[in-house]
Amino acid sequence: MSLYGHLQERGPHEKPVTVTTLSRMREEAEKIACITAYDASFATLVDVAGADLVLVGDSLGMVIQGHDTTVPVTINDMVYHTRCVSRGLRRALLVADMPFASYALPELAFRNAARLMQEGGAQMVKLEGGMLQVRTVEFLSGRDIPVCAHIGLTPQSVHKLGGYKVQGRDDAAAKRMIQDARALEDAGADIVLLECVPSELGAAVREEVGVPVIGIGAGPDVDGQILVLYDIIGLTSGRRPRFVRDYSVETRNPLEAVKSYVSSVKDGSYPAAEHCFS
Repeated sequence: MSLYGHLQERGPHEKPVTVTTLSRMREEAEKIACITAYDASFATLVDVAGADLVLVGDSLGMVIQGHDTTVPVTINDMVYHTRCVSRGLRRALLVADMPFASYALPELAFRNAARLMQEGGAQMVKLEGGMLQVRTVEFLSGRDIPVCAHIGLTPQSVHKLGGYKVQGRDDAAAKRMIQDARALEDAGADIVLLECVPSELGAAVREEVGVPVIGIGAGPDVDGQILVLYDIIGLTSGRRPRFVRDYSVETRNPLEAVKSYVSSVKDGSYPAAEHCFS
């Protein structure tokens, strides 16, 4: 078998999504459908359903491990779950979260990002934080590691923030977030992920940067949306965040639910007003 046999098996419609693909989608105003997943079986399902990007989130600490926050998740946990997800994907771009304390210094970040890529199969890493992470993003990008910069509500900072709260509601905080996004892009970030901010701020961040902006509770005017698979297919118990839409109530099985989510992102019907913050 050829070294690239697994790529040659793809049909012309199955070309793998790359950073360049996402940039083109932004330029052509094609919405980017992203999903968070944690294992091979669900990775296959979301890939077949047409997701453009799959994130192995450190939210697995709560969803899979039963913790109250993402803080206890280790780099070994992330490598393991990323490796599992990578085995189920053929088309979607695979992004892995860098967990709490795994990127406190640029050199440490590089070692752990390399593990996620070499051992886990990640094609991009995601880290939380604004200006404080500029040097780290620059260090990683300069060593050919694609980076997704996560700003807004940053769950690893839950204890510092005092809970899971909408961010950027006052003018000063909104201005800082826009500055953060610009600085992270200038440092080499390939994507900005924006969580739990007013829709107006989501639109403003998107206008101020040239890289794709993916939203989770950031309104309809960003370049793409991301939800946790378990929320999409109705497996989440208890109170759900405002931005979550449960697609299981209108479909017959998980595959249909995920396809419906992807379709609604693409046609702009998700997020609707009830999923957004003001």
